[in-house]
Amino acid sequence: MNVITMKILSSCLAATLLVVIPVAAHAKIERVVEKTFTVQPGGVLKIDTAGGDIRVTPGADEQVHVIARQMIRTNSQTDADILLEKLELKIEQSGNDVSASAKYEQRPIGFHFGSWPPVAVSFEVKVPSSYGTVLRTSGGDIVIGNLTGKMNAHTSGGDITLGKIDGEISVHTSGGNIRLQESTGLAHLETSGGDIKVGKVFGPAELSTSGGNIRIETVEGRLNAHTSGGDVTAGIKGALVDDCSLGTSGGNVRVTVDAGVGFDLDASTSGGDVEAEGLTIKIQRGGIGKSRLSGEVNGGGPRLKLHTSGGDIDILTR
Repeated sequence: MNVITMKILSSCLAATLLVVIPVAAHAKIERVVEKTFTVQPGGVLKIDTAGGDIRVTPGADEQVHVIARQMIRTNSQTDADILLEKLELKIEQSGNDVSASAKYEQRPIGFHFGSWPPVAVSFEVKVPSSYGTVLRTSGGDIVIGNLTGKMNAHTSGGDITLGKIDGEISVHTSGGNIRLQESTGLAHLETSGGDIKVGKVFGPAELSTSGGNIRIETVEGRLNAHTSGGDVTAGIKGALVDDCSLGTSGGNVRVTVDAGVGFDLDASTSGGDVEAEGLTIKIQRGGIGKSRLSGEVNGGGPRLKLHTSGGDIDILTR
């Protein structure tokens, strides 16, 4: 065997060993990095990580405390050191904002086994209660506690859970559920494959899912809620302040309104009946128990549009 051939074999063997490291081990090693920054309320926390969870909760008013948990897929401390060399971890402050990111090198060509990246970084952060967020993870859950500020969050494969948020919300998940306890500003919630569950919404709400149910306990502002594959249930409190639209392509729609509230009802279904309980309605089209019911309720007002292609519609009063 000549020298050139030996060098080629050695290079191939080294490349093979590097690929095997993250998939041959069944255990995990955790390394933790912590940093604390002094800030003023009103800043923004920015996090971008691949494969890990993100949890943000209120803490001290003048501090941002970041814990980065690096979960390394190996049972060898030596291999862990090697794998961490390919991780780019940044936690830094810029003015009143704090950013944290974890980026691993690209998947090697020909890699087909195990999970990638071999190091997943989760972040646990405490921020002033008036902090905003911009959060991104490609494969984990996102949890945000009771905060005041603009909330922006995206995950490609996990759930999003929000506490009481006093500010505008825009969140998206490609494969999980969304839960919101309470909000006062515009709430834009979107999932491609899960359920949406909301407690109280005092501002406008835009809710969308391609494959789950939508449930809103109480809404006082404009509501647009649509799903392609589940039920929609909502409670509208007080007078309608704007037009509302609720729809589904494959389930039932159930709405509860306060007695005596005026609005223009437009309810239709392609595969069921429309039922109304306790409404004083001047019917313009269709009728109760039919596939269409439209008309003025208590003298009329903003439009309440309800539609389903495959279920029933129920309008109840309280």
